[in-house]
Amino acid sequence: MKDIYYGKQTISNDDVEAISKALTSNLITTGPTTKKFEEAIAKYCDVKYCVAVSNGTAALHLASLVLLDKDDKVLTTPNSFLATSNSILYVGAKPIFIDICKDGNIDLDICEEYLKKDKDIKAIYGVSFSGNMLNQEKLAYLRKTYNIKILEDNAHSIGATYDGIKSGSCRNSDCSIFSFHPVKHITTGEGGAITTNSKDIYDKLISLRNHGIIKTPNMKPWEYEMQTLGFNYRITDIQCALGISQLKKLPDFIKRRVQIAKNYDEAFCDTIIKPLYTYDGNSSYHIYVVLVDFTKLTISKEELYHILKDKYNIVFQIHYIPINQQSYYKSLGYGDEHTPIMDKYYEECFSLPIYPLLSDDEQKYIIKSLKEVLNVR
Repeated sequence: MKDIYYGKQTISNDDVEAISKALTSNLITTGPTTKKFEEAIAKYCDVKYCVAVSNGTAALHLASLVLLDKDDKVLTTPNSFLATSNSILYVGAKPIFIDICKDGNIDLDICEEYLKKDKDIKAIYGVSFSGNMLNQEKLAYLRKTYNIKILEDNAHSIGATYDGIKSGSCRNSDCSIFSFHPVKHITTGEGGAITTNSKDIYDKLISLRNHGIIKTPNMKPWEYEMQTLGFNYRITDIQCALGISQLKKLPDFIKRRVQIAKNYDEAFCDTIIKPLYTYDGNSSYHIYVVLVDFTKLTISKEELYHILKDKYNIVFQIHYIPINQQSYYKSLGYGDEHTPIMDKYYEECFSLPIYPLLSDDEQKYIIKSLKEVLNVR
């Protein structure tokens, strides 16, 4: 049996045809297909503007360049991939790591405690972890009350909703970002996007994506002007052709992910295998996280990993190692934050396979194998 990984892209013949068509067009780098993809994402997310870029990290970097100034303090989560907080460092700002809630998302109540005490805090970078959006009422309140910038890292949550508010709509944030890495809901190979409702932010992002260059109607055809130090974070029309094709199938992708999540919920009900949260009608389930209290077992998480991989060909993943405990961050003085929920979460968490191509039989095999190894009846 081939290894069953926690995530996998879903590529079909129509995706291949879309790429092939793009390859024969006049423009294969950033061009009209990129614009169509941006418009499609904006329409899907119910937001005014979208800027597609080379990857999710580039999206975070460009958003940070627009939202933050040097030495700004930014509240963020330790429960994310490194790129979220790294983007704060890229622009000379300072991340402050806040503990998480039981659902894996940043604790916005603790954020407010910090905001009350420190006027130098200028922003919150929250992650819609696993496909579960941040509390939108609380975001709106914090943004208005404390006049701070809000970035929603929605790399996990395209297609998710919160009381009818769509992920990426920026209803209560300045920017949102997406990732189109192969393990995400839709893929462009590598790729990302920033959404916003601000024309000013949009214009700055467009320029920064392309070396800080602008072109105006009164310029000669060959002229361009570099107004700021930008980057080459462009995405190609080839990638965006794939993205357009994938986006059309996103509702079906999410429907399948939700069904897999419901199957897991039912299988692990009243066992020592605890879902991070059970399905509530809102999450789009980029990952499916379970918690196991290994202090009550004779097996460690590392032993479980190797047994499932070596004996059963099932490869789970950990989302995430606390960012503030990484050696680079420790060299900057981090690591002693009071994050008891995050610490306990990291000891217990692991992510099970969830992706549209995962068959019912494969999922039953995963459930059976995990229960067998953990002696769950």
